[in-house]
Amino acid sequence: MNLVRFLVDTNVLSRLTRAQRASKFFRDNCSLCSEVLHEASGFPDLAELRRLEHPVSAGVLARVREVMLTVPPGDFRLVDLYHNLGNADPILIASALDAMEAEAERLFGVDWHIVTDDAAVIVKAKEFYVTTLGYDDFLRLLSSSANHLS
Repeated sequence: MNLVRFLVDTNVLSRLTRAQRASKFFRDNCSLCSEVLHEASGFPDLAELRRLEHPVSAGVLARVREVMLTVPPGDFRLVDLYHNLGNADPILIASALDAMEAEAERLFGVDWHIVTDDAAVIVKAKEFYVTTLGYDDFLRLLSSSANHLS
């Protein structure tokens, strides 16, 4: 059975309490893309969150290109730079793809899931066979892990 790691989108991160973000489960199983961290720049626990950074690499940038090539011109559902919306979304999907590729050759690799409630991210992730998890399901996981640790 493979381990699972989670790339958390800003729309979920912002709904978690500081205690939830500081939990052992979150620290051990979650990563945050650089752009998500940029969007979270006002969080009081930003220094701690930076320890979970999933940096943008050359591989991630190559995957951003792949993701954006599937977005038709004029389609602003995934990213709308004119209104500063969704800037992290293609990077989030690309990071998951890059991480999954790095794990693909391992017998017991890590499965990467995106935690988001953004409909456009969910649709685009599905196109690339990336599993997504919504806030409510993630919260159940977080709560369940807290119960097992106590």
